[in-house]
Amino acid sequence: MEITNVSEYENVAKQKLPKMVFDYYASGAEDQWTLQENRNAFSRILFRPRILIDVSKIDMTTTVLGFKISMPIMIAPTAMQKMAHPEGEYATARAASAAGTIMTLSSWATSSVEEVASTGPGIRFFQLYVYKDRNVVAQLVRRAEKAGFKAIALTVDTPRLGRREADIKNRFVLPPFLTLKNFEGLDLGKMDQANDSGLASYVAGQIDRTLSWKDVKWLQTITSLPILVKGVLTAEDTRLAVQSGAAGIIVSNHGARQLDYVPATISALEEVVKAAQGRVPVFLDGGVRRGTDVFKALALGASGIFIGRPVVYSLAAEGEVGVRKVLQMLREEFEMTMTLSGCRSLKEITREHITADWDTPRTHPRALPRL
Repeated sequence: MEITNVSEYENVAKQKLPKMVFDYYASGAEDQWTLQENRNAFSRILFRPRILIDVSKIDMTTTVLGFKISMPIMIAPTAMQKMAHPEGEYATARAASAAGTIMTLSSWATSSVEEVASTGPGIRFFQLYVYKDRNVVAQLVRRAEKAGFKAIALTVDTPRLGRREADIKNRFVLPPFLTLKNFEGLDLGKMDQANDSGLASYVAGQIDRTLSWKDVKWLQTITSLPILVKGVLTAEDTRLAVQSGAAGIIVSNHGARQLDYVPATISALEEVVKAAQGRVPVFLDGGVRRGTDVFKALALGASGIFIGRPVVYSLAAEGEVGVRKVLQMLREEFEMTMTLSGCRSLKEITREHITADWDTPRTHPRALPRL
């Protein structure tokens, strides 16, 4: 079967992967309402394309935290990629580098920061979970820094793991031939078979529930890397993130895997962008499957987007080649959307290029009555 869009990789992955693994990647929390909404909300935003503009040249390049990338499409942190494909994070790192974009490595990767750095050049961010043992955190951050990672994406929406019922039914646990490579050799307990989800039990034992805004400040004392706060959905938390010295914000609901019935990230985006007041860049993570989605996010004020599930699905289907294809398809669709909307560069994409279902109806100037 010829794959012509990003969403088609999900079915291929479903056929190829063991049920426990596919369900882990695919499922959301509880009723999975937010999981559906992350996609559906995009369909309630429509375009207002402008015509008769010379679109013979389209420039999709941008800079993120000062790093120049080929397009505003980046790779989100997704855990345990070797469950999808033997090359796991190595393949993803090479694909991102080939596409000229940023890869974010998960704390819970099945390849270490050093191993990913060894795949060659590339701009990489490191996603951080804060463990109860702060020495472990400091060590991890130092290793990421030493391995050439350029920013820390601090995940702030996971004091506990959300209730993912598929993982409970499947008694999810990391396959025996894999390990969380960044924690190898550290005495942190194992992700053992549990009565529910092995991962949920592991998180309950290891992740620090006391994490607060003062820890964002603490992180700045142990690293010179810029810190992105990942998991912000409200204006209030946006203002606190800016006050705490965050270098940027990632609007994320953790792929709808934490609290169900939070809004889709695309629905929360504008509130966050307005509260940030241009002081820090705001990125969107969640639900992007088309180049049109990328355009909509940028029109609502995002500086770029991150993709998660499409990476693991395409990785499962075709390894590195699959991830390259996903990035290429999104790139081409985004370029098409820019062209047909009359935008030649990212700065030309404005709020006027879209209309959302929450907008007040536009008033059209009425013709003045003749005197």
